[in-house]
Amino acid sequence: MSGPSTYNPKSGIEKWLDTRLPLPRLLHDTMNTFPTPKNLNFWYVFGGILTFCLAVQIVTGIVLAMHYKPDAALAFGSVEKIMREVNYGWLIRYVHANGASMFFLAVYIHMFRGLYYGSYKAPRELIWIIGVLIYLLMTATAFFGYVLPWGQMSFWGATVITNFFSAIPLVGTHISTWLWGDFAVGDATLNRFFSLHYLLPFVIAAVVGLHIWALHVPGNNNPLGIDVKSPQDTVPFHPYYTIKDGFYLVLFVIFFSLFVFYAPEFFGNADNAIEANPLVTPPEIVPEWYLLPFYAILRSIPNKLLGVIALGAAILVLAFIPWLDTSRVRSCRFRPTMKWLFWFFVVDCLILGYCGSQPVDAVLAGIPLVLVARFGTAYYFGFFILLMPLVGLFETPKPLPASISQPVLGE
Repeated sequence: MSGPSTYNPKSGIEKWLDTRLPLPRLLHDTMNTFPTPKNLNFWYVFGGILTFCLAVQIVTGIVLAMHYKPDAALAFGSVEKIMREVNYGWLIRYVHANGASMFFLAVYIHMFRGLYYGSYKAPRELIWIIGVLIYLLMTATAFFGYVLPWGQMSFWGATVITNFFSAIPLVGTHISTWLWGDFAVGDATLNRFFSLHYLLPFVIAAVVGLHIWALHVPGNNNPLGIDVKSPQDTVPFHPYYTIKDGFYLVLFVIFFSLFVFYAPEFFGNADNAIEANPLVTPPEIVPEWYLLPFYAILRSIPNKLLGVIALGAAILVLAFIPWLDTSRVRSCRFRPTMKWLFWFFVVDCLILGYCGSQPVDAVLAGIPLVLVARFGTAYYFGFFILLMPLVGLFETPKPLPASISQPVLGE
């Protein structure tokens, strides 16, 4: 996609470095002159925003780890000490805590954009699969991090989630015991989760590198979902998209800062301000907002083992989307039926999130929410397993333009 390198080292130092470790050439070819479709819209800026979020989480996490004590007797107090006694500790912690929510908000927009514009279709299947792997790693990292403050919701959330593994036949109990490092959630569990929470962001960073590498082989998809036909369809990544991404990154940082400075506990749970107590169970145990749709799927199935299977399948099915979608047209802009089904899917995810946030016996307008969650779960899996393959076979797409430039030039 990018073609031969156009980098021309000018100074003696650049020439010396280029023959030994060609980092300037790599940056030049992947940032400055990389040919990018000229019709990328606002929804394509979230890749850069996600890179920023990852960097923020790693930097703030390293600083927090310098003061945090992964000990069941000291963890809660160490977090309070960070907030009150460490210089700007409150700011670092609030940036890290809210940064997780910002990270997931950006990644969900990024994923929905990929679904809408068909960014998972050939030749970009591997880019999508690596992205699903990144999401899995993010989910695991977020769960481990949620346990570290060692408040009531942290402790009981860890207890509930790790107990689900015990439903797996033959090996379930052994998996739970391995995760705990003991026979119940306690000091050993906290140490293990702290170690994994510290390690996994660096694994994510490495996989993100693979994700970007895989992207630069076929190049970016675009809102029209058609291949680049000529150099006229592209512009260099710099300065066109570096300026555009930078502008929207500033807006995102402002949005991020509003939560950090004016509503730092907006995404938190009041029970987590109470130190963990194994003898007192909170009235409702719920995960963070970005995991609520999957929590609703888990609770909607009365059988514990089937619920765990559905939870795992809800994420793993994403990796098979490139083969489940049988349409030859990428973008939903030209797929009238799939466009409506996609927006129903977005609404379905929001409904599942709401159901997951409510008590299991909650009722809305006389309808038990668990029943709503079951319909939502059915549509979630039906969208991928039934609708995607069938609609791709029977839908009549709109005519595709001959090139990216055609809709603009009117030729």
